[in-house]
Amino acid sequence: MLHVVILLACAVAIYLSCEWFVNAVEWLGLRLKVGPLAVGTVLAAFGTALPESVVTFVAVVFGSGPEQKDIGVGAAMGGPLALATAAYGVTGFMLVTNHRRRAEAGSGDERLGDTRKLARDQRWFLVIFAVKVTLGLVTFAFKPWLGLLFFAAYGVYFWRELRAESDPRDEVEIGPLKLQPRRDKPATWAVVTQATVTLVIIFGASQLFVHALDKIGPMLGLPAAVTALLLAPIATELPEIMNAIIWVRQGKTHLALANISGAMMIQATVPSGLGILFTPWRFDGPLLLSGIVTMVAMSFLLFALTSGRFTGRTLTWAAAFYGVFAVCLIPILV
Repeated sequence: MLHVVILLACAVAIYLSCEWFVNAVEWLGLRLKVGPLAVGTVLAAFGTALPESVVTFVAVVFGSGPEQKDIGVGAAMGGPLALATAAYGVTGFMLVTNHRRRAEAGSGDERLGDTRKLARDQRWFLVIFAVKVTLGLVTFAFKPWLGLLFFAAYGVYFWRELRAESDPRDEVEIGPLKLQPRRDKPATWAVVTQATVTLVIIFGASQLFVHALDKIGPMLGLPAAVTALLLAPIATELPEIMNAIIWVRQGKTHLALANISGAMMIQATVPSGLGILFTPWRFDGPLLLSGIVTMVAMSFLLFALTSGRFTGRTLTWAAAFYGVFAVCLIPILV
C-alpha cells in the first residue's frame, strides 16, 4: 500500500512541477530570443530528457557489470518507444477532449503548428533510429566510434532548431512567472531558479516513481524484466507526458508536439551514442521488438502527417502500439 501512495504522490509532484517548469521554460525562451517551437523542441525537451540521459550515462560508463550496462541500453531503447506511443497517444486523447470543451464553449480550433516540420523531424528520427537498431544486429571493430556520429546528429538538429525562423502564428501568450506573479517581466535569476529547481524535483520524483514500480511489479506477479522494459519507460518519460497534458490544456498544442518531437530526437541520439560507445550494443529479442514497434508507430504517425489525417483522434491510436508491445513482450520474457 505504501508503494502505491508513493507512486501517486510522485505523479502529482511531477505534474505540479511540470506546470512550473513549462512556465519557466517559456520565459527562458523569451530571454534567449529563440523561436516558440524551439522552446519545445530544444529547451523543454533538453530539460526533461536530461535525467534519462544521465541515468544512461551512469549505467553504461560506470556500470560494474553487464546487467547494469543492459539497463542503460534498455533505457536508450525504451524512451523512444514510450514517446512514440504513449506520449503521442495521451496528447491525442487530450486533443480530443480539449476540442470538445472548446466546441462547447464556442471557441475556435486551436493551432496544431507546422505539421510539415513535424513530419520532417519524424523522418529524421526514423532514419536515425533505424540505423541504431541495425547497429544492434551487427558486430564490427569500429562500431563503438559510430556513437560519435549520433552526438553530431543531435548537434546539427540543435543548431538548426535554434536558427530556424519563427512563424508568427506560433507565438503564444506567456502567463506571469509563478515565482514572481506580480511582475510583468520577471528577473532572469527567478526564471533560471524556477526552471532549475523544478527540474531537480522532476528528476527526483521520476526516480522515486521508477523505484516504486520496481516494488509494485512483483506484487502484481510481473517479472522484473517486464517491469523494466514495459513500465519503467513510461515512468521515465512521464515529464514529457505531463508537459504535453499541460500545454494542450493551455491551448498550446504545437508546443506539446514540439516537446515530444524534440525529446525523441535527444533519445534517439545522445543515450544511443553513449550505449554504442561504451557497450557491445547487441540486441536480444525484447530490445529488437521495442525497436520494431517504435519504427512501426512512427511510420503510422508519418502516414497521418503526410496524408492529411493528422488529428487528435488519429494520434490517440498511437498508444495502441504500446499495447501491442506489451502483448508481444510478455510471452518472450515469461
